[in-house]
Amino acid sequence: MGNSTVRAVSPAGSSTRARGSGLAVFSVAFAFWITMAGTTAPTPLYPLYGDAFGFTPFTVTVVFAVYALGVVVGLLAFGRLSDQVGRRPVLIAATLLSVCAAVAFILAQNVAAMLIARVVSGFSAALVTGAATASLAERLGQNSRVKPATLALFANMGGLACGTLLAGILADLAPSPLRTPWVVMLVLAAIGALGVLLHGESSEHRSGFSLQFQPLHVPAEIRSDFLRSAMAGGAGFAVLGVLTAVTGLFLGTVLNESSHSLTGLVVFIAFACTAFGQLLVRTLRPSTALPVACLGLIAAAALIAAAMATSTLTPLLAGAAVNGLATGIAVGHGIGSITTRSAPQHRGASISTFFAILYSMLAVPAIGVGVLIRQTSLRPAGETFSAVVAALALGVLLSLVRPAKKAA
Repeated sequence: MGNSTVRAVSPAGSSTRARGSGLAVFSVAFAFWITMAGTTAPTPLYPLYGDAFGFTPFTVTVVFAVYALGVVVGLLAFGRLSDQVGRRPVLIAATLLSVCAAVAFILAQNVAAMLIARVVSGFSAALVTGAATASLAERLGQNSRVKPATLALFANMGGLACGTLLAGILADLAPSPLRTPWVVMLVLAAIGALGVLLHGESSEHRSGFSLQFQPLHVPAEIRSDFLRSAMAGGAGFAVLGVLTAVTGLFLGTVLNESSHSLTGLVVFIAFACTAFGQLLVRTLRPSTALPVACLGLIAAAALIAAAMATSTLTPLLAGAAVNGLATGIAVGHGIGSITTRSAPQHRGASISTFFAILYSMLAVPAIGVGVLIRQTSLRPAGETFSAVVAALALGVLLSLVRPAKKAA
């Protein structure tokens, strides 16, 4: 889950021209896609890892959360690396880190190895997001029929969606369900690295390497809109995180469904709908986008709570879809506000801050649900979590209504 914003303007302020063949564009998009696919591939495999290594649902949520924290640290430490050294070396590094994560999973014999693999995976996602998005903008140019932002969005969210579905299908159909998915991911990531290696650099400007954390920045001119978008998007990300961490557990222990493909399908729907939500926001007026997102998050929370209460699959699938759409709308609105209404010199820092909040919301609530599961069980933990998400979305919605009343 990464930053799909494209900055297609050079430091001098001139519009970028296309600087790449169709094959070069495909290579960058494929590298982006497979790197993000590798980050969600463990999702349908968690129940199998639990059986193999003898760990609890709480451990699953921690394993998931360290990935999200790895992304946050990676974004803050290396978010500007491709501006400093070029897109190509950063893309190669990201795909090679994805290869390393796959190797670590293939060789994993305990939870410690999984934690290391997830941190490496988080760094790969942090590196690829900015570099691939910027490279696509530079290679396609401003006048391309295919918009760079749209292609980056589908490479990013498409990877997140397809990684879990592909791993689930392979775990069901192929031999060695804990090894085969990772062998496939390794081979595809290696192809992605090779594809990027064969094409030249797309950036004309490089500032030189300097290691420093990206400073956090909340733009004062749009502070209230920024924080509301971050809280609404964060609530949706929290649901995505919990779905990614415990869907397999819910299907296996509550519904007695052992299909790993089904687990992959639930998460695939959630991420695919998040992508469509980011496209849908373009059809909404800015004043209606966040209210629609908040209402969608409340409806999604109700559907997921109903799935927990009734032990049925249909509300879970519907909840995953509605939550994805609502999350995509909230995130798309937030990015749009930053890129069009905030001070240009602070946009990079503002976007990094926005996604740091989202990824923190991806990680921390998942651990909280893990603690609740350990203290109670999955169903009451899921119902409590759904109520908290609905309350957060309702709070954002009420904050939008009050200013409107004051203005009237």
